[in-house]
Amino acid sequence: MVRDGIPFVAVPAALAIVPMLFGYWIVAIPFIVVAAFMAFFFRDPRRTTPSDRGIIVAPADGRVTRVRIGSGNIEEQSLVSIFLSPLDVHVNRAPIAGTIEKIDYKSGRFLMATNERARDENEQNTLTITGEGITVKCSQIAGILARRIICWKREGDSVECGERFGMIKFGSRTDVILPNIVEVLVREGMHVRGGVTIIGRIAE
Repeated sequence: MVRDGIPFVAVPAALAIVPMLFGYWIVAIPFIVVAAFMAFFFRDPRRTTPSDRGIIVAPADGRVTRVRIGSGNIEEQSLVSIFLSPLDVHVNRAPIAGTIEKIDYKSGRFLMATNERARDENEQNTLTITGEGITVKCSQIAGILARRIICWKREGDSVECGERFGMIKFGSRTDVILPNIVEVLVREGMHVRGGVTIIGRIAE
């Protein structure tokens, strides 16, 4: 389980103990259910990331809601948007190995994560990661329920492909901006797994 989730599990679990001590099991049940859900939500399963060269992996678990293939124009890069429901693992993982050159945080609104305006208007945190011959941007975008974006890395830190770098609490969206040298391998509607599913490959 992610360390940030411990208070969310410990508090309802502690509140369940008091009525249980006095035999009021029915009163304790809602707190037990909440604690169990929080433990499920903040789960952090181990993942084995593919070791192929030139790949870009999904930065989060969830459903691909948008795929935009970039044109030849350098300003129009490819975009892959992943929607994380409350039932998905919410840990974010680095899509490539490299150095975090820049981290940009922007405050904003909390529109539904699937809303097209969410990318421009919602609270978000964007990591620019430069690897071997490629630079990608990965944005943690808050949703209607997600009110806190967590990033455990700093500018200048190195990350391995598939390494954990943060999470977004309670429903959110993660976008990846890919340069035109990347062949996008996913399509809208697909369900991907963070650090495991290959979403793109550097074209040879």
